[in-house]
Amino acid sequence: MKLNYKRTLLVGFAFFLISAFWQAYDTIIPLMLTNRFGLDQTWSGVIMSLDNILALFMLPLFGALSDKKDTRFGKRTPFIVIGAVAAIVCFVGLTFADNAQLNKVMASGADTYWEQNYEVENREYNSITNNGVEQKYTVRDYAAKVKYNKLYDELTANEKTELEAWYKDNLDANTTYVYTKPDKDKGIEESYKLVTVDAEGNKVFADSGDAIGKALTTNAYSSLVSDARAQFAKTVTATNWWVLLIFIVVLLMVLISMATFRSPAVALMPDVTVKPLRSKGNAIINLMGTAGGILVLLLGMIFDTSAVKNQMMSYTWFVFAVCGIMLAALIVFIFTVKEKKWNAEMLEAQAILDEEENAKEQDVSTDAEADKPKAKDKLPKDKLVSLILILASVALWFTGYNAITSKYSVYSLNVLNKSYNTTLLIAQAAAVISYIPVGIIASKIGRKKSILIGVGLLTVAFGGAIFINASTPGWIMYILFALAGIAWATINVNSFPMVVELSKGGNVGQYTGYYYTASMAAQVITPILSGALMDAFGSMSVLFPYASIFVAMSFVTMLFVKHGDSKPEAPKDKMEMLAGADDD
Repeated sequence: MKLNYKRTLLVGFAFFLISAFWQAYDTIIPLMLTNRFGLDQTWSGVIMSLDNILALFMLPLFGALSDKKDTRFGKRTPFIVIGAVAAIVCFVGLTFADNAQLNKVMASGADTYWEQNYEVENREYNSITNNGVEQKYTVRDYAAKVKYNKLYDELTANEKTELEAWYKDNLDANTTYVYTKPDKDKGIEESYKLVTVDAEGNKVFADSGDAIGKALTTNAYSSLVSDARAQFAKTVTATNWWVLLIFIVVLLMVLISMATFRSPAVALMPDVTVKPLRSKGNAIINLMGTAGGILVLLLGMIFDTSAVKNQMMSYTWFVFAVCGIMLAALIVFIFTVKEKKWNAEMLEAQAILDEEENAKEQDVSTDAEADKPKAKDKLPKDKLVSLILILASVALWFTGYNAITSKYSVYSLNVLNKSYNTTLLIAQAAAVISYIPVGIIASKIGRKKSILIGVGLLTVAFGGAIFINASTPGWIMYILFALAGIAWATINVNSFPMVVELSKGGNVGQYTGYYYTASMAAQVITPILSGALMDAFGSMSVLFPYASIFVAMSFVTMLFVKHGDSKPEAPKDKMEMLAGADDD
């Protein structure tokens, strides 16, 4: 028995457009909230969790509704088409609310931030590793520290004049400085040194010309201008709160539209695929989702959305491009997927497989209908415990993983000064490449062990990222995120089929809803909790420790799962390896 790869790929276009949307959403919405509206990480996390709050009840609801719905187009297709069109229209509309706020914020510039002398976060402060320095500086003091290694009141009149001119006219997104952490035991004092670039492109100290070496380098524009602009944006929001209100209302419309068809889209693959091939089918679906995410990241690189200089760019054309991709995928889906026909063929094939399985086990009932699982049958206690443990594991690893996805674009720009598009693209590409090796491993050792390996790798990747800073060579971060991509692929390919395997024949959509409810419940909490911790500690450096702890906890709960695994069956060809373990 072989999977119909063409059909599965076509069904996967629904997940392709979903993943394209979420990739764009997770990268630009946090930047809109912090840069345009001046929200802190806690309130940004609250708004970022809205989609997950809606999903808590909307995903099971629309999964169950699509189970019961029967149209000439099938159960799932109407939800997918209507929901996707509504989401595309609303997503484009969201950019106009964003532009209204952007125009108000950009009406002023560096001279405003200088004159109002906002108090901004000291990027060098860390409540754990560097708490002996000031947590906040005024814009003038911080600028004086970076350019002259002095406080503003310690400058001469000429230096003050030069500093003001530098801040207003010459400070740009390429300006960086080197910070030396104080160490009383070694007699090292805190110091700042502005960095310039010579004619040959080499970075040198502005005051001495000495090579920087491996010192900690930080982007001055992000520290001195971006943070002050966020403070100004907060005052703009306070006096024009209705713009934020409109933004949130339109955002809710986008999220409601997405929630109406996410469960039906994911449930469609099991509807047209017999049980022994669902892991393979899920791998293809994940592959399509990854492709959607990669395409959006490539668009991000084209539009340069992750550059420090473009933190205040208009995202309208970028969103138009993303929505164009979503619409193209939807059109392919509408004209190629024959849900009702394919579902009927699957049910016929599954009935034959069930009869063969019953014959092997010599447990054939005289009443053929009595052998078919009923949607209302209750799970035995041992399987119910396994279902709860699987869902707990899902919640825990999503708590860690979503903290990264919902905050990484801001973290990358403000802490690492690196392109989040490049890093995330490498993670996605690694996930694609890893599907075949993941399939080989899963087909030999089963789903559970494969997931445990994936969770272990993800813990290592996030744990290693704790030690990355702006001066760390980019390739180290790329390796860690490639490892994270491999780990996430390993987890994703195998976890959803474990939940669906425990479902009954007529309620795949309901169990799909359970799976996404577990993930969404975690994602309701984690943007808020991780953001609150960042604000409480005065640093974004808690992000990766936070993620590592929760992912490690999911390893423990997964150890006790007893059902939903598979009896390994070696794939017959390389394409089948994409799926991981088989269902029996």
